[in-house]
Amino acid sequence: MPEHATEVTAATIARLAGVGRAAVSNWRRRHADFPQPVGGTDTSPAFALCEVEQWLRDQGKLAEVPLRERVWQQLTGHPGGAVTALVHTGCVLLVLRHRPELWREVSPLADAALAERLPDVLDAVLAERFGRGGRDGRDCWDCQDGRVGQGGQDGREGQGQPGPGGRPVHRRTVNTPGAAELAASVTLLRAVAEFAADAGAQDAFEFLLGRHLDANPRQYTLTPQGPADLMAALAGPAATALDPACGTGTLLRALPGAGARHGQDADPDLAALTGLRLALAGPATVRTAAADSLRADAFPELAADAVLCHPPFNERAWGHDELAYDPRWEYGLPARTESELAWVQHALARLREGGTAVLLMPPAAASRRSGRRIRADLLRRGALRAVVALPPGAAPPYGIPLHLWVLRKPGVTTRPAGELLLVDTSGVEGAAVDGARDRLPWPALHRAVLDAWTAFDRDATLTGQPGVSRSVPVIELLDADVDLAPARHLPPPAAEGGAAALDAVRERLDSTLRTAAGLTPAAPAPAPGARWSLTTVGELARAGALLLHPGGAGTSDDASPAVLTEHDVLAGTAPSGTLPEGPPEEPVLIRAGDVVVPVLGGGAIARVATETDAGAALGRNLQLLRPQPGALDPWFLAGFLRGTANHRQASSHATTASRLDVRRLRLPRLPLADQLRYGEHFRALAAFEDALRLAGRLGEQLVRGLHDGLTDGTLDPGPRKGTEEGDAGQARASSG
Repeated sequence: MPEHATEVTAATIARLAGVGRAAVSNWRRRHADFPQPVGGTDTSPAFALCEVEQWLRDQGKLAEVPLRERVWQQLTGHPGGAVTALVHTGCVLLVLRHRPELWREVSPLADAALAERLPDVLDAVLAERFGRGGRDGRDCWDCQDGRVGQGGQDGREGQGQPGPGGRPVHRRTVNTPGAAELAASVTLLRAVAEFAADAGAQDAFEFLLGRHLDANPRQYTLTPQGPADLMAALAGPAATALDPACGTGTLLRALPGAGARHGQDADPDLAALTGLRLALAGPATVRTAAADSLRADAFPELAADAVLCHPPFNERAWGHDELAYDPRWEYGLPARTESELAWVQHALARLREGGTAVLLMPPAAASRRSGRRIRADLLRRGALRAVVALPPGAAPPYGIPLHLWVLRKPGVTTRPAGELLLVDTSGVEGAAVDGARDRLPWPALHRAVLDAWTAFDRDATLTGQPGVSRSVPVIELLDADVDLAPARHLPPPAAEGGAAALDAVRERLDSTLRTAAGLTPAAPAPAPGARWSLTTVGELARAGALLLHPGGAGTSDDASPAVLTEHDVLAGTAPSGTLPEGPPEEPVLIRAGDVVVPVLGGGAIARVATETDAGAALGRNLQLLRPQPGALDPWFLAGFLRGTANHRQASSHATTASRLDVRRLRLPRLPLADQLRYGEHFRALAAFEDALRLAGRLGEQLVRGLHDGLTDGTLDPGPRKGTEEGDAGQARASSG
C-alpha cells in the first residue's frame, strides 16, 4: 500500500456504494476477502480507499468512484489534515487558473521531482495574487495606499514596527508550502488538476471547501448565502471592501465587481482559505491577514467603500481594558459586555466618508441598557441608518431573530439624518417557519428589505407597511432606553389580512372539513390473519423490480429545481428547498409515481410523488424507491412500507436518533391485480390524511388571526350574548 494512501471509514464506504452502514458491517462478516482495517480503532476502523474501491468493483457494487469523490476522500485522508490539504489544493488551483502553462510544464515530472519544483511555481503565482513575499513569508505586500498593517500569525508583527529598510513587516497569509510539505500532497494535487479540468478551478475549490465545512459544522460559525447576499445588496457597489471577521470569505465573495477585497480573521487557517477563495473567484485585488481585528488591526489606514461583518457574539475578552483609549471609540467606550458595539465602531473607523457598513448583530445589541449611550450617539450623529430584524433561522445561532445594522460614516459637512429605518421581516409571508433555516423565503425577504431601504435611502423617510417597515424620527427613539428593536416601534399589521381574509379562511376550512368527512374511511371488514409470502425492498431492488436512490446529492451554480425536503415529506407540503451552491452536480430528480421515504426518525411515513412533485430534486435524509411499471404498484408499495411494525423491525438505534434501513422493509408478494386493490385503499387513506392536514393548517391560521384581531382592536367581538334581552328587561323594570 502507498505510504500516503487515503483511509476511509465504514460510513464513507456506505456512501460510495449507496447503502446503509449495516450493509458494510454485513460485508465484513460474510466476505473473507473484504479489505482488512489499516487504522482507526476497534469500534471505528479505517480502510485503505484503493483496496475498498477494488473490492467494491470486483463485487459489482461499484462501477467507478466519481472523480470528485476520489479527490474528497484523498483530501480528508491527508496526513497533514484537511485544512493543510485545502491550502495546498487552493494554491495549485490558483496556478491552473492564472498560469496554466506552469502546471503543464511541471505536471509530467515524477512525484518526487514535482514536489521539488512546485514551491517555485506556487511562489510565483502567490506573489502575483497576494503581493511580494518569499517562501519564508517575511516580505510584505502593499496596501492600496502604499502602507501595510500588522497581520502575522502571531498577531503582533507589523503593528507600527518598522521592518528592514524602515518598512513595516507583514507576513503573507498564504505562504508557499515547501517541498517536504508537498510530498504528501502530490497524488491529491494531480487528481485536483484533473477535477478542475472538468469543473473549473473556482468550482473545484468551492466544492471541496463546502464539503469540509459541511463535515465540520461545529468547528466554524458560517454566514449562510441568503443573509450574505442581502448584506452585500444593502452595502451596494464597492471598489474597496473589508470584512474584519471574514471567516471563510462568504460576505466578501457576495459583493459584485472586481475591486479590492480585504479580509482579516483571528484564525490563520480561515484567513488563508478566504484569501485563496477570493483569489480564485475573480481578478479582484485580495489582501487577507491573520490576527484579531480589534486588538491588532491589519488595515489601520484603510478607507473602504463598504464594510461587511458577521462578528463573534457575546465576547467578554474582546480587549476592553487594553483598548480603553483607542481612537476608534468615537461614539463611546463599549462596555465589557458590548463587544458587538466595539465591532460596529471598528467598522465605522474603516469606512470612507459616506461609506456603508452592514453588520449581522444579536437582537440584544438593540436593547441592552449597557449600550444605550453608544446607540444614542450613533443616532444623533446619523451613523446608524437602519435596523432590520431577520426571522429565526436566518444565520447562526439559528434559534433567535438576528438583526442587520446598516451604518453610514458621517462626513464633516453631512447633516445628521432625522429618521431611522426599522424593518421586521417576520411579517413577510412565509417567514414564520419556527427557525427552520433551510425553508426561509429569501427572495421575498430580499424584496421587502431592499424595497424599504432603497426608498428610505433616496427620500430619508418611509411611510412603510404595517408590521413590516417604517421610518421613525430619531427624537422618538432617544428616550431612557434607546430601544431599537423594530417590533417595538412598528404598527401591527391587520390580522391575517383583515376580516375579509379571515372570512375566506373560515369558508375554506368549512369546505375542507366537509371534504374530510366525505373521505372518512368506512368501517373495515374483519379478516383472518394474513399468511403472505414476504419479500424485502433489498430483494426487489436486486431483482430489478425497483430502483433505489439516496437523496442529498446535487449542487448548482445556476437556476435549479426545487428540492423535496424531509420536512416537506413529513408535513405533506410541496417541495420547498433549494440546492446548495457549488459546481454543478446532477441531483436525483423525482418522477410521478416514485415513493419517497424519510430515513431519520421520521416515523412510519412514505409519500407517493405526484405531478406536483415531478421534476423536484430529492433532498437529504430521504430515500427514493422507483417501482418498475407492471411489476409494482406505487400506492401498494407506499402503503405497506408505512406499517408501524415494518418500520420498527427495519430501524436501528445505534445513536440517539433512529435510522431506517429501507432495504430491510418488507411487503407481501402479491399479483398486480391484488396490489392495485390494496393500492386504491391506500390512495383513499392518503387523500383523507391530506384533507385532515389542510384542515389543521387552516384551523390554526383562523385561530391565530382571530386572536390577533381581537387583541389589537382590528376585529370586534360583537354584542354580548343575551345583551338585547337583558336591555329590554331592564327597560321594563324601569318603566314599572
